[in-house]
Amino acid sequence: MASTANPIQYSIKTPRISSLHLSSTKVCCAKVLNSTRSLTSNARRLLDFSPLPEKKESSPRVGFCGEPLKFSGGSQQIRRRGTVDFPVVSAAAADADGHAHEIEIEVSDGYAEPSKSFGERFPALVTGFFFFMWYFLNVIFNILNKKVYNYFPYPYFVSVIHLLVGVVYCLVSWTVGLPQRAPINKELLVILTPVAFCHALGHVMSNVSFATVAVSFTHTIKALEPFFNAAASQFVLGHQIPLSLWLSLAPVVIGVSMASLTELSFNWTGFISAMISNIAFTYRSIYSKKAMTGMDSTNVYAYTSIIALLFCIPPAVLIEGPQLMQYGFKAAIAKVGLFKFLSDLFWIGMFYHLYNQVCCGNKKPELATNTLERVAPLTHAVGNVLKRVFVIGFSIVVFGNKISTQTGIGTAVAIAGVATYSLIKANMEEGKRKAALAAAS
Repeated sequence: MASTANPIQYSIKTPRISSLHLSSTKVCCAKVLNSTRSLTSNARRLLDFSPLPEKKESSPRVGFCGEPLKFSGGSQQIRRRGTVDFPVVSAAAADADGHAHEIEIEVSDGYAEPSKSFGERFPALVTGFFFFMWYFLNVIFNILNKKVYNYFPYPYFVSVIHLLVGVVYCLVSWTVGLPQRAPINKELLVILTPVAFCHALGHVMSNVSFATVAVSFTHTIKALEPFFNAAASQFVLGHQIPLSLWLSLAPVVIGVSMASLTELSFNWTGFISAMISNIAFTYRSIYSKKAMTGMDSTNVYAYTSIIALLFCIPPAVLIEGPQLMQYGFKAAIAKVGLFKFLSDLFWIGMFYHLYNQVCCGNKKPELATNTLERVAPLTHAVGNVLKRVFVIGFSIVVFGNKISTQTGIGTAVAIAGVATYSLIKANMEEGKRKAALAAAS
């Protein structure tokens, strides 16, 4: 092999060369591995590369010049290639005592520290934005949804529209690869079907209640959901619920009862529908905990929405289909016009899907997607209670609902009970998490 043209011989003045590190701009010394060999102490030293193991030729010289560095043993030019690592090359040299040493020459380009994302630099700002979106989407959905029911009182059909818009959104997202669609098989379908059925039932019953009573009253009744969750955990799953949690639920039951007795918009259809939705969402939570699919939550919610849509279509057609065809659509279009009617249906569906996908967080495992998972359980519990307060308050202001004094007191007592329950449960979960970390360490 020919040596490199115009070499500049590098004189080694230190007693030992530790190693040779070559970059695209400099040569530096690192680590030397001992072997034995004698040479004269005052001779100029040349760095000789060890040839490949199977060849017994003399070691070629390494030349250094103003041009890009070349190895004479391989005639390969070293080029800058971003963050690509080059292999370690072995060479041989001698120290001042005449002992030969093997030199490891590592040729690489330096790694640049990856720049932090906006969320990593400003986590509090990002979390605050997600909380804002959580409240905003939920409040807008509830208000717009109720406005639609004021001129189009068909909750089964509207429930289908909610899910249909969400399913189309998911299909478009999969098409563009945001996110990538996770594969699904028969086993996963069997696991997700009970979750989707409970999701469909709870969603339809919530909308029936929204259509027949005031939004504030529906949300007051839905404040009982923690009570049903605790009851299902105790009597269905066999989990022992602490006495402190049961005691914290007493104000919830009392407050809802007080609000229901004097609610001006009260009717049994709205009350029973809201109670059924509480039970359905409780069982959805139970089945979700059993449905360990290993799939990311965004894809789980997409598949759940698709299956739930299939469950919602038959009752909508059977119960409301004839009325819609005879006068339902015509009456709505006559009141607000075709464009507003279609745009209202689209936007309530979009707000419903975005609220569930963006803002449910990890405190609802069945819908845990990707935003409020960043906060601690206690923070999420407080935020969830405040969200319900915002929805009730804004609905009263926007629709001008008149509430009696007893209803107002009952609602406040129920919300306070939910807050107490959420705080106690969040503290318990945090304690379990810390205990698990301590045991693991």
